[in-house]
Amino acid sequence: MRLLSIIDEAYRVAWGDLVYIRDNIAEVLITSLVGPLLYLLAFGFGIGGSVSSDPDAYLAFIVPGIVALTTLSATFSTVAMKVLVQRLFYMSFDELLLCPVHISAIVLGKCATGIVRALLSCTLLIVVGHLISPEVSLQPLAILVVVMAALTFSLMGMLVGMFMEKSQHLNLFTSLVIIPMTFLCGTLFNVEALPSVASWVVYALPLTHVSELMRGIMLDTCIPMDSVAILAVYLAVFFAACWWMIKTNRC
Repeated sequence: MRLLSIIDEAYRVAWGDLVYIRDNIAEVLITSLVGPLLYLLAFGFGIGGSVSSDPDAYLAFIVPGIVALTTLSATFSTVAMKVLVQRLFYMSFDELLLCPVHISAIVLGKCATGIVRALLSCTLLIVVGHLISPEVSLQPLAILVVVMAALTFSLMGMLVGMFMEKSQHLNLFTSLVIIPMTFLCGTLFNVEALPSVASWVVYALPLTHVSELMRGIMLDTCIPMDSVAILAVYLAVFFAACWWMIKTNRC
């Protein structure tokens, strides 16, 4: 019963954001898909076709990586900026904390926008990737990884949005952490191509394991269980950190 109560309260917390997505579905899809589709065209057909000895194989390689990348781009900035603005400018986040709802419901409700955006955009990308590269298979398990990754990055966005005190600080975090993750975490090339020290650093980042999981599932290779475990640890740590910051009134 407690779990059902949390789910119900999380839906109520997320209701306004979900209505916005419903009423602006075209804009949401366009903003979520423009970047990934440009990566697909530029790297898959452009660079891949000119430097790779097997363009079709490279195209199949980067499609799962771009889907993984979309779980980050469709979630982090949206959730982080929304929480930051609600905290610092509208004070609506503080009002939400005064409501008689579970802390877990607040955390999950604020992450719902990112999860829905990622599901919509990644599902379309998976279908497009299958159409342009038949080697990329349509696997229902990939959707489960999308949800898990989207929740992880949404939680990270919420945590950063609660921690930062200026929008400039959020931009700095994006430049120092999110943008390097975008290009280095196995989305567009194999992490093993990096120098040994750099590859170990990149291996510790969550997007690397999302890329590995997506590639293993969509290309019908082995599913790396270590990536499942590491991603689950990130999810649990981010959730616990968000819960603790709200519980201790540090946001």
